[in-house]
Amino acid sequence: MKFKRSLVALLLMSTLSACTFDGDDGNNGVAGANGVNGSDGNDGLNAPTSLSINLVGRSVLNAQAPEGAAEIVEFQKSKNWVYAINSSVSPAVIEIIDINNMETSALTADAEGVIGNTNLTPSITLNLSETANLSGDANSIAIDDNNELLAVAVSSSTAGVNGHIAFFDIAGATPSFIKNVVVGDLPDNVVFTHDGTKAIVANEGEPSKDYVIDPEGTISIININDSIPEDTATNLSFTSFNNEQAELESQGAKFSNPSGHTIKGSVRQYSVAQDLEPEYIAISKDNNFAYVSLQENNALAIVNLNDNSLTVKGLGFKDWSNYKIDVSDKDGGINFKNYQNLYGMYQPDTIASYQWQNSNFIVSANEGDGREYVVYEREALEDEGKLQCETDFPNGIYEWDDGEEICISYTDEARVKDLEDFGTISAELESYVSENGGKNGLGRLLVTNALGKDDNNEYTKLYAYGARSFTIWDSNGLVVFDSGDEIARITASIHGQAFNNDEDENEGDTRSDAKGAEPEALTIGQVGSQTYAFIGLERMGGILAYNITNPYNVKFVEYFYNRGLVEGADITGDLAPEGMKFIKAEDSPTNEALLVIGNEISGSVAVWQISEE
Repeated sequence: MKFKRSLVALLLMSTLSACTFDGDDGNNGVAGANGVNGSDGNDGLNAPTSLSINLVGRSVLNAQAPEGAAEIVEFQKSKNWVYAINSSVSPAVIEIIDINNMETSALTADAEGVIGNTNLTPSITLNLSETANLSGDANSIAIDDNNELLAVAVSSSTAGVNGHIAFFDIAGATPSFIKNVVVGDLPDNVVFTHDGTKAIVANEGEPSKDYVIDPEGTISIININDSIPEDTATNLSFTSFNNEQAELESQGAKFSNPSGHTIKGSVRQYSVAQDLEPEYIAISKDNNFAYVSLQENNALAIVNLNDNSLTVKGLGFKDWSNYKIDVSDKDGGINFKNYQNLYGMYQPDTIASYQWQNSNFIVSANEGDGREYVVYEREALEDEGKLQCETDFPNGIYEWDDGEEICISYTDEARVKDLEDFGTISAELESYVSENGGKNGLGRLLVTNALGKDDNNEYTKLYAYGARSFTIWDSNGLVVFDSGDEIARITASIHGQAFNNDEDENEGDTRSDAKGAEPEALTIGQVGSQTYAFIGLERMGGILAYNITNPYNVKFVEYFYNRGLVEGADITGDLAPEGMKFIKAEDSPTNEALLVIGNEISGSVAVWQISEE
């Protein structure tokens, strides 16, 4: 499906990315021999002003129960195979899709312009339980084209029990299992360095549901020698930061846990190393650094891969008084305002790295994430169950949620209207909080209860989850560019009342009180001479393209999606982009750049072809 630009989209491109794209005239040719003038030089080429983007391939995995069937995707360039984790079946498998021959004409759109059929099917299913000792879930995959290796991050599904990386040789007709290498607790992301000499793993180390066990988050490094992974990983710990919480908090890092609370009869304490949760990894182009997002902590870890030294930087906060934001799902639609004393925690999920002027930069999709650990949930819970919850978790929460009573051992999420102990805040903020019982104003917004209190233990500032943006950072952890409120403005202009939709229903404005369109997936790729960032919106299902060739001169270029948005209708198309893989034109079976997207809710793998205009 070719993306058709609306007048609104064109106006957005001109206003958000205003600049001149005409190339310079060529210089006169040099004087020829014997006094004969050379011919005039050719005129300079115009710089690309937009991208042509078409949906050329689509596959739906486990169509009967597609949710979770296509989250993380990878690409093997020697065979033009796409790999996708399918966690909608138990145990999880990896589906391999051959994209050498995509019959684009087979894809047809419905009356809304949404493509719902497919032209690709898996040709190989890799059963992880038979080959890789899969006892938990498969969270991430990575492919190294240097050594023709596949790495699969496998969790134990038990807090406090380490997971492992399963390695496969993918040079042959089918993947061949090599070995398992034990890493840390809950390996959530695995990547290879660009030269294929190391596999790097982010071990998230989430606590158990009752928060009695909280493993340390760690980073694992597995060396690759002669195409064979070493048997033992090097695990990097954050214990050296246990005495640096105050310093990290001063940089804008966030720590939230039930330290000091009584849980199941004991007063619990948690360290910085336990609280830090590595989420996603980006490798610098020179292979010297691994950048690791610490999403819940609003921080970034940096590993020097030459000596395995580790640093942590808090990412600070976004001041929403400088931008407009819609904070309520109960205010009847689009309602952008500025708010004083309201801040956003960046809390990036996916990150990527690239170079400009031989310097490293990090690009982040600022999804945001809170902590809520539900011990059990049961319809019509008996009174003794409530009493047991109150006994085991006296500082916890027992509440109704969509008709179910649930026992929460710990949460740092709260609606502004439910916070207590407000200090001196602006009259404007107070009016927004109390407006219409808190429903129409800022009172509806979900914020953390772990930040914002002054020395009198009163809330004077509010901190929301995520920055509803993408950001470019330099290697010092400083903001070079942030998309501000553009994601909300663009999607509101394109979708109207359907903006801030959810990923599993068609009802507009439902995510305004949470994290908005929720930028989560991200990848970087070069099309022609330009470098682009592609940002996937988990809730809306759309993809934004920005020209980031010069990180100090970023331009919005395009927005595309394949999703139905008719109010109240069944969901259609591709929903909840979770993972992305960019394929360079020289590696593509179509000889044009491709963007492969794994969509979590629809269970679909979408292949978009991208060229310059």
